[in-house]
Amino acid sequence: MATNTMTAGEVRRARSPVRSKLMDAASRWAFMAPAAIILAAMLAYPIIYTVEISFARFDLMTFSAVEFVGWENYAHVFDDYRFWSSMRVTLIYLAFALPIQIVLGFGIAYLINALWRGRGAVRALFIIPMVVAPVVAGGIWRMILDPLWGIMNWVAGLFGVDGLDWFGDPTLAMASIIIIDTWRWTPFVILIATAALLALPRDIFEAAEIDGANWWSMLWSITLPLLVPIIAATFVVRWLGAVKMFDIALAATYGGPGGATNVINLFIYEEAFRSLRFAESAAMAVIVLVLTMVLTGIFLIGTRRLEDRY
Repeated sequence: MATNTMTAGEVRRARSPVRSKLMDAASRWAFMAPAAIILAAMLAYPIIYTVEISFARFDLMTFSAVEFVGWENYAHVFDDYRFWSSMRVTLIYLAFALPIQIVLGFGIAYLINALWRGRGAVRALFIIPMVVAPVVAGGIWRMILDPLWGIMNWVAGLFGVDGLDWFGDPTLAMASIIIIDTWRWTPFVILIATAALLALPRDIFEAAEIDGANWWSMLWSITLPLLVPIIAATFVVRWLGAVKMFDIALAATYGGPGGATNVINLFIYEEAFRSLRFAESAAMAVIVLVLTMVLTGIFLIGTRRLEDRY
């Protein structure tokens, strides 16, 4: 009669794979633990400290929260029309800058991906705006867009356009911020788009070419559908960077004229370090963080659905 009993040695051998996996996982976490603890502390402490300040009265002498006030700071923020004005300015900037950068980035990447002489040098030149410091970029563009001596108005004058006050007119000031940010971050989109184009399967295009498809048909029917998930993912990555926009507005326009380019991060900075309203500024930062997390989650869900569809 067969028996199902196992010897002690067989039991140890059966448990050894499980034990080895646990030991392997423990050793990996042991090596990662110091870096993970430091990273968690550096990320968690500022967030917890900001949330604590947002629900308390802030003492400038001790630079800490001294009295819990509940939602009072948030009520002040929601009643502040300047906060909503800064949010509106930020939304206008995002609504124009992000689509322009995505379209330009993928369009330029498609053009320089074609086989032509010197495309490697052109690709290298597109990286230059990314390595320029934001303050330097803002200063350079202030000179380029200067109403009296700027080269932009000189070029416009060649076409019969009178000198434009780029930083004095509210609409042109917002346009200048979008132009500077697009100049600086479109190369980032170009790099991602170029890598995506090079990774596309060539056999599909070869088969379409044999069937007589022209470049427009291949672009509209093959390239764009294959790139939809990459475009969506690039939009999310760029969104996370654009929503933090602060340095360009600070260096180029300082939020002016009349708050026309006073994006939310610049407004929070001004309220905290100029007006010394740290508690209200912390509440603003928490509100922006929550909104950013919610919108990012929505964009990620949309990106995942596009990936499943295409």
